Amino acid sequence: MQTKQICHRDHHQTALVRFSCLLINGCIPLLFTLTSTQISAEEFTEFQQTDSPAIIKALGVTPKHYRQLEPSLYYLSQRYSDSLSGLSSTQRHARLVALAQFIDVKRNAVADAPVIGPGCNLIGLLDPDHGLDPKEITSLATAYDCTSTIYKKTNPSETLEDVGNKFLQSVAAAVESKNIPTTIIVLGHGLPTEIQSYHIPVDRLAKTLLTAATHTNDSSSVDLSHLTIICDDCYSADFMINLATRITDSCRTQSLPLKQLPTLIAGTNRNCVGHADVGQKFVPHFWRDVIELFYIRQPRPTKITLGDFFEKVDNMMFGYGRRPIIQGSRVVGYRLINPEMVQDPVVFVPLSDTDLDALRKALGLQEEVACDRFLDIG
Repeated sequence: MQTKQICHRDHHQTALVRFSCLLINGCIPLLFTLTSTQISAEEFTEFQQTDSPAIIKALGVTPKHYRQLEPSLYYLSQRYSDSLSGLSSTQRHARLVALAQFIDVKRNAVADAPVIGPGCNLIGLLDPDHGLDPKEITSLATAYDCTSTIYKKTNPSETLEDVGNKFLQSVAAAVESKNIPTTIIVLGHGLPTEIQSYHIPVDRLAKTLLTAATHTNDSSSVDLSHLTIICDDCYSADFMINLATRITDSCRTQSLPLKQLPTLIAGTNRNCVGHADVGQKFVPHFWRDVIELFYIRQPRPTKITLGDFFEKVDNMMFGYGRRPIIQGSRVVGYRLINPEMVQDPVVFVPLSDTDLDALRKALGLQEEVACDRFLDIG
């Protein structure tokens, strides 16, 4: 069968689009964080033209490195736009440079953190109708000396709810086993507030994590630092932002000290659908590149780190929807040719109290001003 690229617009034309998602216009209960993601391409282009030249000059980094910081810096500037308003151009650029350096410091600090490696536990939830088989994760687990438990509705006697409940029970058990680093991998349909393939709302996943964390923590604080959650589906960055925000807000409402959020890896950026190739099986672009880089290619590394995701996977996926500009034997840039195919993945890392102090300093904020306890690092 010839390989075909698909996205969510094909959903009503063929049953083979199960890795892209159905957008239900006007029926999605959005959390407040999504209002900051409805940003036009023109606004980002303006940022690239008016701010980026001065920032990259001050940073002294390569264009390849800056392109990984640029979207993160842009969204951070939108999130804290009040701290940049009313500044002169020089002051604004100085503050943006400080923010870019803050992002870079966090990238360096977490780059070697293992996501898949010896001693890790993998939990997978796969689309029920099409897509990858459990072996696409179990083979990776075996190659990197991990344990794995994969959930996928294949038995007609089971319902989506049955499988979803088993998955959440496994997630809760992983939270309680705080001494075992666990990576949770979700491949399938996604909406900003739901794991759509199994109709699991973001609120329910957040509650599962919080309930398990408070059952086992003697200090009554919430520590999810041993968890990494990967979602490769439509609107996964929006889902991750909503998940982190819901956990944070719930801890505040219940007066629970939040020690650390999980690390979150999204296969698509804000307000973006996922894409897949249809061949003998349905393969989403993000997870396909993970398999290509860290399973098919030899020699394999001893572990797959967080830096591998925001460096190697991000670089490989940068070619989707873009065409390289070549001068001589070097790639000197990229030209956007199909914006719909761009889905640039995102890594969100938790911030400590020390990190938050540094972020407030970079933003020029007072100590009492609340900041997100997670950061998009590209």
